Amino acid sequence: MDVSFEATKRELTTAQGTLRYHEAGAADAPPLILLHGSGPGVTGWRNYRGNLGFFAQTHHTYVLEFPGFGVSDPWEGMPVLTAGKSVVAFMDALGIDSAPMIGNSMGGVVGINLAIKKPDRVAKLVTIGGVGPNLLSPSPSEGLRLLQEFADDPNRDKLVRWLNGMVYDRALVTDELIEERWEAAMNPDALKTGRAMYGSAAFEMQQKFMADADIAPYWAMMHKVKCPTLLTWGRDDRVSPPDMALAPMRLIPDAELHIFPKCGHWVMIEAKDAFESAVAAFLAR
Repeated sequence: MDVSFEATKRELTTAQGTLRYHEAGAADAPPLILLHGSGPGVTGWRNYRGNLGFFAQTHHTYVLEFPGFGVSDPWEGMPVLTAGKSVVAFMDALGIDSAPMIGNSMGGVVGINLAIKKPDRVAKLVTIGGVGPNLLSPSPSEGLRLLQEFADDPNRDKLVRWLNGMVYDRALVTDELIEERWEAAMNPDALKTGRAMYGSAAFEMQQKFMADADIAPYWAMMHKVKCPTLLTWGRDDRVSPPDMALAPMRLIPDAELHIFPKCGHWVMIEAKDAFESAVAAFLAR
């Protein structure tokens, strides 16, 4: 199914502000919600524009734009937490009681948190990298350090270094992609969200707050995820190395893992056909 930005874009008003999203697929098809990741210039559309048409063949597919990334209105609070709240508000507004979800990186963390706290809303879950703790690799990873450097002092060269760290095949980092990401990354809301998530000062403050408040990390509660879960990973992911998959694979009771070779962090882009095939089979079961 062919999709385009203008044909699929939608918006709805909530008490916290306007949420924007993309929608495609038959009205009577089962729902599917795609949750995007984080990073300079990210949007739901840029994460999933190449996959929306495929999933719209079988599902009424929604790509939600999280608050604070330069598309939907910003909400007050921690970006990962406000993203989860926005998913619930979005589903309530559209009358979606429960749906399978696909979450890229941060979107996977959002999906797991929802599956833990509101299990009736998540029918199945597909994650794309990003979930779990670093077990055998350094933390923060190379990719997250590059992201932190950009958040602290944004410039185009740092953006390019980060983008190259996201992929196995650097040919994917075209001049067009760099320009598109740079323009979006300079959005004031996106800059503020990036600093809140990955800036050095904010990162240290978050770590100290969690330690002082004795708050368990989300991955320590992954045994509470009851829905069938497909963990997908790029074998060459330098943002969230594949050793991170070991914890969710073991802790989530009904989890399976698919690792794609010659693939970095953007599995849905770099291993598009294989990813779509694996996810389609999982959703159909």
